Amino acid sequence: MNYIGIDLGTSAVKLLLMQGDGKILKIVSREYPISFPKPGWSQQNPEDWYRETVAGLGELLQGSDKSQVAGISFGGQMHGLVILDDKDEVIRPAILWNDGRTAEESAYLNEEVGKEKLSKCTANISFAGFTAPKLLWLRKHEPENFARIRKIMLPKDYLAYRLSGVHCSDVSDASGTLFFDVENRCWSQEMCRICGIQQEWLPQVFESFQAVGTLKPELAGELGISEKTVIAAGAGDNAAAAVGTGTVGDGSCNISLGTSGTVFISTSKFGVDANNALHSFDHADGSYHLMGCMLSAASCNKWWMDDIIGTEEYSKEQQEIKELGKNHVYFLPYLMGERSPHNDPDARGTFIGLTMDTTRADMTQAVLEGVAFALRDSLEVAKSLGIEISHTKVCGGGAKSPLWKKILANVLGIRVDVPENEEGPSMGGAMLAAVACGEYRTVAEAAGAIVKVKEVIEPEPELTALYEKRYQQFRKIYPACRQLFQQLK
Repeated sequence: MNYIGIDLGTSAVKLLLMQGDGKILKIVSREYPISFPKPGWSQQNPEDWYRETVAGLGELLQGSDKSQVAGISFGGQMHGLVILDDKDEVIRPAILWNDGRTAEESAYLNEEVGKEKLSKCTANISFAGFTAPKLLWLRKHEPENFARIRKIMLPKDYLAYRLSGVHCSDVSDASGTLFFDVENRCWSQEMCRICGIQQEWLPQVFESFQAVGTLKPELAGELGISEKTVIAAGAGDNAAAAVGTGTVGDGSCNISLGTSGTVFISTSKFGVDANNALHSFDHADGSYHLMGCMLSAASCNKWWMDDIIGTEEYSKEQQEIKELGKNHVYFLPYLMGERSPHNDPDARGTFIGLTMDTTRADMTQAVLEGVAFALRDSLEVAKSLGIEISHTKVCGGGAKSPLWKKILANVLGIRVDVPENEEGPSMGGAMLAAVACGEYRTVAEAAGAIVKVKEVIEPEPELTALYEKRYQQFRKIYPACRQLFQQLK
């Protein structure tokens, strides 16, 4: 049988058709607009998501055996706020994950309600992009819209509702709302009270690999597929991407070297670090995960190459780097502030250690190493919770660089595996659909059968020892600069 994974991104929806054995048959992408009505605001019309998804499904299925489609599931942008009225009509444009209007509300939650209380209720503290501060903003600034709310949904869950007629969410996506009890995998009554929302406004929560219903008959007829086609709950984009890279099971890790950087660690045990430096969420495989997010990763290298030294020849610049582990220049990769583990919007990018003999190659190397060191910061937090990490997957644009992968393996001191394909959330969504339909018994079984590794980078003991000394120096730089960053605003 075949399965469809739908990745509801910020700029486009990507749809993937997969055979049960993991072979990708076709991929389709369709864009939709994003609006910025005020500086720092970011919104989308959920109807655009649905329209382009349905059109994309039609395009995806052209030329295929439609009778073979057994299930559909999702990965999707997290934290967005979609609100419906008593007729299940969208009340206002969705406020997205990257919307910055809620700084005041987020500060209220962290400082007035208190980080300790938030962590106790939800395992996390507030960030401006989370869903709960958006609801507080709406209650204050758009009380007439807040009064009309009868359902609160996340972006991909709105798609699942439109396809199945079921108001649903999954544990991984719900974990990023800040009104979900991550440890007990249910909505938090206390956080609902704090946010002024009624629990009946919230959808039923499923595990990511569970069926929530079947495709609406009228939509099945339009697409030419069976109305028995299973709709599975799906997952937030990072959890779905983790499934797609086989990052499931205790101690499994995936590092994304994209525009931003993430360290995603799957764990069988619920845990929260003392400073909430990492997000503690439910995982799509039925367990838990910790996630560190750095705001600038591969974008640091792009900034350095494109804007500072003015070249498009990234690989040629890296060829000039001759010796690893002995660079005297350090770089803090905080060009947009930083989230994990510092949670400091005032942090800034910094070169330190420059001398008269510093070369262009030294500074290029420092950028690559600085990102790797910062990723290790999040890994160290996970280790402090007793999580054993022996290897990691790596994906994203930065993973195309052999040099950067070698630096990463030796800075972290663990094996780095490169997956055969990098389709991310759409692949993970298709795999979750396959589990929901019984093609595989568990997500781990699906990952074991489908995900293949094409390259392995082993750390080198001597180089790892050199980088250990450099990392211990690196980790002293941010604390020394923190107060200065605040004064530079």
